[in-house]
This record gives sequence, C-alpha cells and structure tokens, in this order.
Amino acid sequence: MATAATAEPGFRPWTEEPAARPDRARIRARIGGLHCSLCTGTVEKALGRQPGVDKVAVSLTHEQALVEYDPKVARPEQLLGVLRDIGYTVSDPRKLRSFEEEERDLVRESRRFVIAVALSIASIPIIADPTVGWIGFLPALVCLSLGAMVFLVLKKTSLWAASLATGGLTVMALGLLYLNLQGHLTRIGPWAVAALAVVLVFGVAQHILVMAWQALRRGILNQHVLLEIGAFAGLVGGAIGLAVDRPGYPTAAFFAVSVMVATYHIFSEWLSLIIKTRSSQAVKKLLNLQAETARVLRNGAEAEVPLEAVRVGDLVRIRPGERIPVDGKVVGGRSGVDQSLVTGEPIPVERAEGDAVIGGSINTTGTLLVEATAVGEGSFLHRIVREVEDARALKPGLLHLVDRVLRVYTPTVLVVAGLALVGWLVGSWLATGQADVERAVFACLSVLVMGYPCAVGISAPLSIVRGAGEAAERGILMRTGEAFQGYRLATKVVLDKTGTLTEGHPLVREVEAVEGTEDELLALAAAAEASSEHPLAQAVVKAAFERGAVPPEVESFEAVPGKGVAARIGSGEVLVGSPRFLAERGIDLARLAGRIGALEEAGRTVIAAARDGRALGALALGDTLRPDAARAVAALRRAGVTPIMVTGDNERAAWRVAAELGIEEVHAGVLPHEKAETVRRLQADGSRVAMVGDGINDAPALMQADVGIAMGGGTDIAIESADIIILSNRLEALPVAREVSRRSYGKMLQNVALAFLFNGVGIPVAATGLIHPVWAMVAMAVSVTAIFVNSLSGQPRLFFEAISSVGQPTGTAATPTAA
Repeated sequence: MATAATAEPGFRPWTEEPAARPDRARIRARIGGLHCSLCTGTVEKALGRQPGVDKVAVSLTHEQALVEYDPKVARPEQLLGVLRDIGYTVSDPRKLRSFEEEERDLVRESRRFVIAVALSIASIPIIADPTVGWIGFLPALVCLSLGAMVFLVLKKTSLWAASLATGGLTVMALGLLYLNLQGHLTRIGPWAVAALAVVLVFGVAQHILVMAWQALRRGILNQHVLLEIGAFAGLVGGAIGLAVDRPGYPTAAFFAVSVMVATYHIFSEWLSLIIKTRSSQAVKKLLNLQAETARVLRNGAEAEVPLEAVRVGDLVRIRPGERIPVDGKVVGGRSGVDQSLVTGEPIPVERAEGDAVIGGSINTTGTLLVEATAVGEGSFLHRIVREVEDARALKPGLLHLVDRVLRVYTPTVLVVAGLALVGWLVGSWLATGQADVERAVFACLSVLVMGYPCAVGISAPLSIVRGAGEAAERGILMRTGEAFQGYRLATKVVLDKTGTLTEGHPLVREVEAVEGTEDELLALAAAAEASSEHPLAQAVVKAAFERGAVPPEVESFEAVPGKGVAARIGSGEVLVGSPRFLAERGIDLARLAGRIGALEEAGRTVIAAARDGRALGALALGDTLRPDAARAVAALRRAGVTPIMVTGDNERAAWRVAAELGIEEVHAGVLPHEKAETVRRLQADGSRVAMVGDGINDAPALMQADVGIAMGGGTDIAIESADIIILSNRLEALPVAREVSRRSYGKMLQNVALAFLFNGVGIPVAATGLIHPVWAMVAMAVSVTAIFVNSLSGQPRLFFEAISSVGQPTGTAATPTAA
C-alpha cells in the first residue's frame, strides 16, 4: 500500500526531535482514528515490532505518538506507513485541524451510524419470533430504541427531517414485522437479512474490516478483530443455513447478529469520537501569540518580512503596542514590555539597551530596536510548545484499568469461543457418532457476541460524559480521562501565585503621606500619571477615582522611560516615580526611607511623589489575593491535600502571600522552564500532583502534573495544556472538581462491574450452546442499556446534548457539557 510519503515527494507528516541517545532518532506524529487503549495497544505493538524501533509512546487523549528508533535500520516513512496500512491516519502534529474539518468527521460518522441503525431496524423485525410470546419481540424493541438516536442526530438539520426519517423507519419496521407475523417472509426473509448484513459488514463498516485484517496479519488482537470474527461467524452460520435449507435452522438470526454487532461497534466508535473532539475544540493554540511578520532593518532600509524570513542577528524594530516577534536583545530604545502572557507576572518590565526580550510579549510605551537572538524552533514560544508536547505524549494515562483488562479479555474470549466450537463438534461426535454443527456454531457465535467488549468499551466514556456535564454546571470543564481518575488521587496541589492565587493586576495597596492627606497625595500622583500609558500609572489613576480624589489640572507632562514622570501642576513641579528617580532629582527621602524599605521587603512596588523639591509620600502597588483563595486552600487541606505555591516572584513577596493563605511550602524565584521540573521533583516520591496555573509559563508544568488545572481567565495555551479548566475562574471550584472526580470514577467502576457481570455470567452460559445467538445479542444490548441508564441516571440530557450538538455551528457545538 503506497503511503502519502511516497506518493507526494517532500511531504513529511511528522516532526523530528532530539532522542535520548545520540545514535537514535525520534519522531512525533498525530494519529487519527484512535478510539480506546486497545487502539493505542495496536499502534504500540505494530510499531514496536518493526526492526530498529526502541520505544513507542502513544497518547490516546491527545492522539500523538512518539517513536524512538535506530536511523540506520528504520525510516520514518516506513514506520508511519505501517500505521496507514492498519487503517489509522497520520498527520503533522504541528498542523492543527480546523473546527470545520473535525465537525465534518463527526457528521460523516453520524451518517454512518444512522445507516447502520436503519439496517438494524430493517433486520430485527424479520427475525422476531411470535411463537415464544412477547419476549420474542424484545430484539425489535432493543433495536427500535436506537431509532431515537436517529431522531437526535437528524434533529439538528430540521425537526421536520428528523420526524420524517424516524417515522419512515418506524413504518418500515412495523411493515416488516407485519409481513413476518403473516408468514410472508419465511422464504425471502433470510436472504433479505443476508443482504443487509453484507451491505453493513462489507460496505458501511468496511473501514473496520480493513483495520481488523491489517491488525490480524501482524498478530495483533484488538476490538476490531473480535468484532469481525463475530460478524463473520454470523455470516458463516447464516450461509450454512442458506446452503442446507433445513427447516428450523436460524439462518436469518445468524445474519441479524452480524448486523447488530457491527451497529453497536459503529455507535461506540462515534461516541468516542464525539467525546475526544468536543474536549479539544474550545481552546486556541500557543503559536497564535507569535507575530506573523517583523519589521527588519537590512542594508539601511526597513522592510516588513514574514516571520520565517527573519534570521538570527537581524535588527527588528518594534513600535508601541506591537507584539515582539522574536526573542532578542535590545540594541536601541527604551520601553516598558508587558510579559504577562508569557511569564504570568502582571507588572511590565522596563527594557533598555542590553536587556533581553521574549517573543510574544507586548511592547507598551516606546520604540525598540532588537537584535534577534532566537527564531523559529529555537524561540521561547517554540520551546514551550515542545515541552508541552513532550509532556503530553509521554504522560502516562491513568484510565488504564479497563484497558489492561481488555488486552487480556479479547484473546480470552477468542479462546473460549474456539473451545466451545471444538468441544461441541468433538463431544457430540463422541456421544452420538455425528457432529452437531448447528449447536457448535451456536455456542461459538454466542460466546463471541456475549464477549464483544462494547459495554466495557463505553463504560468509561459514558461516565466521562456524565461527570463532564455535572462539572460544567458548576463552572468546571473536565477535558480528559485523567481529570476523572487522577484528581481524586492527588495528594499535592501546586498553585501558581500570579493570576491564580492573586488577581494578576497591580493595584494601589498602601498610601503613605508625610505631607498633607493620603487623598491629596493620591490625587496629585494621579494627575501626574494621567498621561502615562504604563500599567502602574493607570493603577494609580484608578485608585484615585475609586477614593473620590479628584486630580488637579496638568499644564505640562514629561515621561522619563523606566523611571517616572515630571509634570507641572499649577505653579509647581511634581515628580512621581521610583524612589531612585526622585533621589536622582535631589529629593530627600529620609522621612520615607524606613517605610519604603518595609514595603519593598513585603514585595510591593513603591512609587514616591514630590512637589517643589519636597517629598510628599509614597504609594505601594501590588497584586491582590482572589477573594476565595483562602477558603479554597482551607477546603483542600480539609480534603487531605497539601497546597504548595510556586512562583517566579521573589521570596519576600511569595512568603507574604503564603502566610495570608496558610500555605507552608513555597517555591519562589522559579523560572518558566523550571516549573515542570519542580512538579517532577514533587512526583519523585510517588505523590500524585495536581498543578493549577494560568500563564504560558505554566503550560509545561500543567502537562507534567498528573492532573493539570487551568483558570478559565488564563492564557489559551495554559487552558489547552490542562485536564481541568475552571470556567468560573473561582478557586473554590478546586475542591468541587475533586469531588466530581471522585463521583465520576465511582460511576465508571459501577459501569465496569455491570459490564463484566453480564459478560462474566453470559460467556460461560453461551459456551454451553444452550443459548441462541440472538439472545446473546439481546443480552449484550441489555448490558449496554444498563450502563447507559446507570451513567446518565438523573442527568440524561447531558448525553443527548452531546449527540445533538454534532454538525452545529462553531459557536454552539463546542459546549462544555459535551466534553
């Protein structure tokens, strides 16, 4: 089979990354078509068996694979070609799929499901058996329940179309049932169901057949193989009936089993796709922060060029209000740079000649000339992306309880089915001298149907749908399976300071007047700062108006970048700025020295003010705690969780905040790239660690943590990197989310127990050959229904909203409840 890599020269659907060993290579690719960890196991086995491959790590949640291999033995296009052969799609992990493309996939799969349901509804009435009383119609009732799903799927198009289609299916089912009861389908019925089974297995579900064949020929047993063995067993059993044409032989029933098993598998795949797609559509990506062009000085001329054309050493001019396009060093100009989107710290930093700037931050006041020191893959933003993706792909999944069981369960079911077939053939021949082929096929097919892991496979996704909706009603978005199992196990919660525990905006916290009143000092400072665009100046103006301190008129204004402002108010000169700025202008700050020192010790940013050469006082600015921060920390402590604070701020400011909140462990002065390492150290003793953050610098740590939690008001990349998003932006949601996690995991365990109860009892009974395959199908459908009822009890609308959202416009499809 030709791969895209060979069909399109130069096309490389992977990225290359440094490997752990110098003689090894590592590639990353996005894998489409993963539905459960049986799929991840298929990928890992298929690649792991290739010559030269050392290690394969697959993330189901984020659909990415990392492969380490010996480049002397293996080539990327060969390795990824194996996955295409199996039936998975491979794409470049750097290229993001649009909402419209993802939605088209959902719509395509919903149509596949509708067609499968229609074929099931056509087949089941044909095999309804009135001779055994009302219970003979149970298969038809189970199948008709799927008709309600058709109405949900089509309702988004129009209520009229949904009603018409559902009505048409109902009329068809009732018509076929009537013909069956009248005996008109005795001869043609088996042929009709055979045609429906062939259309479904070889047409509608052809992709499953291809994936099963490719997996089987590589010696891999997964859910696709189990499905196709069951489907083909039904087809073979039905074909035998058509060949021998013996009265009483359940020919149509055998074919109907193939139809129903395939239908339930398509439904399970579709449900899984909805959950994964909805979990990733509500967020944007990090590299949107990067400017698309840069204003470069070359040969004495200034030209705007695409960012890809910028080279290390180029001189780039950045004007006020523009985003800095590259990492670099200032070689000309002075300005305040807002790095809050990158570092999380709220107060802009002054940048002058010789200072470093980070691409993605915003130039606020002056014009800068920057020499590019890192572009493209070497830039800060790209390094953060790489760290996030590393953590994302290598992060161990937590929801592997079901998956580990399924990997053993699948071959076990096949062995039991084989033993039932051989046992009945050999046993009946030894007992009667004639092999009971019909009973042997009954036993084998019944085991395969009862053993099909559809119920087990949807037990976790359904509990996630339930928990996600319950959480969303409380302002919490649960995005991944890790959120539902992992958070309940967390023993440590790492809390970022700025923007998470605090509001993330500078405010005037203290006013110290040595001449006049505090309001007079504030009004004068606000008058001088009113013309400045600096965030600290704006905070002073805001504080003055909140206190009702009316600033006097300013006759002239001069800003001294990085230091302060000088203004003429009335007949006097007013200076407002850093204490050093005033000292340089000859202002005696002796009366304020002690207080300024104390405020700076407490982590405040201090602005002093003077008029006509005399110090008037000082203003202390700082971030403020979120109003619910202390209550949230206390609630986490009561739940047995240790709160830990991490920040890039200085020790004094960090410990001041920690003391107010009752946090006893603090990691201060932590650089952006060190936060993930801090989390790793906390995990070293086996502790489960949750990380709460809001800035880009928090993204790698959010991915490294067992559970990442982002504040809804944070940056997009922090939100994208998290397992849980606090949409309400309230810290009190942290203990609430933990309780939802606990209940959701409990619901999943209940679902798994129900599934294995049905299968654990049903498989041995089926192996006896005393149960008709159709009744095995009914039992399987009942187990699925029981799991649905248990998962959605009390909140059925959560599931129905997820189904009905498919194909809706962007603004309505990505609803939290469908996550």
